[in-house]
Amino acid sequence: MPMIEFKNVSKWYDRFQVLTNCTTKVEKGEVVVVCGPSGSGKSTLIKCVNGLEPFQSGELVVNGESVGAKETNLSQLRSKIGMVFQHFELFPHMTVTENLNLAQVNVLGRSVDEATAKSMMLLKRVGMEDHAPKFPGQLSGGQQQRVAIARGLAMDPIAMLFDEPTSALDPEMINEVLDVMVKLAQEGMTMMVVSHEMGFARKVAHRVIFMDRGEIVEDATKDDFFGKPRSERAVQFLSKILHH
Repeated sequence: MPMIEFKNVSKWYDRFQVLTNCTTKVEKGEVVVVCGPSGSGKSTLIKCVNGLEPFQSGELVVNGESVGAKETNLSQLRSKIGMVFQHFELFPHMTVTENLNLAQVNVLGRSVDEATAKSMMLLKRVGMEDHAPKFPGQLSGGQQQRVAIARGLAMDPIAMLFDEPTSALDPEMINEVLDVMVKLAQEGMTMMVVSHEMGFARKVAHRVIFMDRGEIVEDATKDDFFGKPRSERAVQFLSKILHH
């Protein structure tokens, strides 16, 4: 059973169709990079996975649960899927440790001591343990994003979703975030990553999904996508993105 499976998923905003019959799957331990031009539906696609974006037709199954089914507890589903956004979404009035502890205590029911121990272990994993007592405003963008990744991991997720996690960062901070993501991928975390970082895709992706105008135009292994893209649209996209 795939970890994530889209079956003809379509979504509209009023009359505007943002996703059209999207069908793909992500196996357990697989890393899939979703790319494409701005406005192609990439972020919407991955936000459907944890119910942040509702869809109107088709089926989406995550770890055996149908996301769109009325009986599905979306809060419970979201607690199992880590999400890292473009902007870090950390609470500014809480310390780094408190940001990581919050959902562990309130959603998973861990004691503060248990949560803190888990938080410190994960902050060490992303190279941020020395910054645990600081507030987000005292950190660089790259540091805040590494904290956001640790916060996602604190929930012991079955999969991680990344929505353009480096696009808001200064160029010199991008690699410190990508390095953490590469390690996660190498450890076997199931990941869907919306990104223009083609070096990252080449390094760790098992597959690349290329979207345009709400449709999945290509769904290929990374070697096939970079080596012999099938669609003219993907050829154009790659020629622009790889030469700058």
